[in-house]
Amino acid sequence: MDLSFSPAEVAAKYAQAGAAKTRRSAGQLLVLGVLAGALIALGGAATNTAVFGISEPWSIKLICALLFPFGLGMVIVMGAELFTGNCLIVISLLDRQCTLAGMLRNWALVYLANFAGSLLVAAGCAYFGQMELGSLAAYTMKMAAAKCALPFQNALVLGFFCNALVCLAVLMSMSARDSAGKLLGAYLPICFFVLCGFEHCVANMFYISAGLMAKTVPAYAQLAHTLGMDTSALTLRGFLLGNLLPVTIGNILGGMAVAWLMWFVHLKGRKAAAV
Repeated sequence: MDLSFSPAEVAAKYAQAGAAKTRRSAGQLLVLGVLAGALIALGGAATNTAVFGISEPWSIKLICALLFPFGLGMVIVMGAELFTGNCLIVISLLDRQCTLAGMLRNWALVYLANFAGSLLVAAGCAYFGQMELGSLAAYTMKMAAAKCALPFQNALVLGFFCNALVCLAVLMSMSARDSAGKLLGAYLPICFFVLCGFEHCVANMFYISAGLMAKTVPAYAQLAHTLGMDTSALTLRGFLLGNLLPVTIGNILGGMAVAWLMWFVHLKGRKAAAV
């Protein structure tokens, strides 16, 4: 038995799977979306905790790149709904297996649910003691402020590259027939995007909201001030318009690019040729 599916088989499998996602009930999408947002957020909390005491940037990037991919691995194994991966539903749309309205409905519900799951984890970390370890809260605010300070065009392009890799990770995981293969297939592309510092909207829903919440805790805010950190860019406006908006647009475009490529190479004209 073959240990993996071919790229053409993967494209066809996702066209069917993506169409099924558009037909899920709102309740299922919301619950699975909250789960995915929480799992990605837990991956973010783990990476922050692992590196907050390290000053060397390369070491920080490497450790985060080695740890964070397990968040997406959990999403894939648990069958949760992640907005960035669901940008691949464009394959189903191009293959005429779902409608535009169905795809947009899925995206809207899953995006909101991912946000809710991320906020739950961020609140748990900021307000219930998880950030009391050393200067973890200050590091969280510092990283969140840096993300909010990104120029619009930088955030958009970094978002594009990020989700191109995330969608490749989803497709590579689908090429495997067993759980270990699925995890390995997803691991390397996510590792690459974290190592390169690309921007993921759902991860940022946690990273920046955790920083904003930490900023409202007097002890954490005082610590950041004592350490001389500039958190002026860390505002709700900076979060939603300065980072989340351009990163989300970039993520959508990156996912659409991978989806179009897979459809054009492997599925376009397939049905006509089969007749």
